[in-house]
Amino acid sequence: MIECEISFDRLRIDFVSAAALLSETYWGKDRREGDQLDAFSNSICAAAFHQSNQIGFGRAITDRRFHAHLCDIVVWPDWREKGIGKRLVRAFLEHAELARVSSWSLHTNDAHSLYEKFGFERSADGTYMRLNRRPTT
Repeated sequence: MIECEISFDRLRIDFVSAAALLSETYWGKDRREGDQLDAFSNSICAAAFHQSNQIGFGRAITDRRFHAHLCDIVVWPDWREKGIGKRLVRAFLEHAELARVSSWSLHTNDAHSLYEKFGFERSADGTYMRLNRRPTT
């Protein structure tokens, strides 16, 4: 696993680069950059950094109390398979503002094993995953 820093500091995150990378994914290919930037502004966002270079991104849509939907977890191509996606997921699950959230969800076509490591379970439709946990505090 490569060393990286996960930051929720919106001033450090390069949202334009994240939107560009997401436009290359199967789930984000039809999204316009402006729409993605709007979505980012209404979410809790995080980025992974290696030596000050952004190498990963993710966000959570949440009410900060009962439910959070994890989405847009993406790692820059040269940095994949190095544990960065895991670090991003863990950072969201441990985030202070999300500690009380008991119901988590996400959609994926190809990363089930990543999320299962954190306790997410697959639904019958094959893409929806859910995690129910006892909130802290």
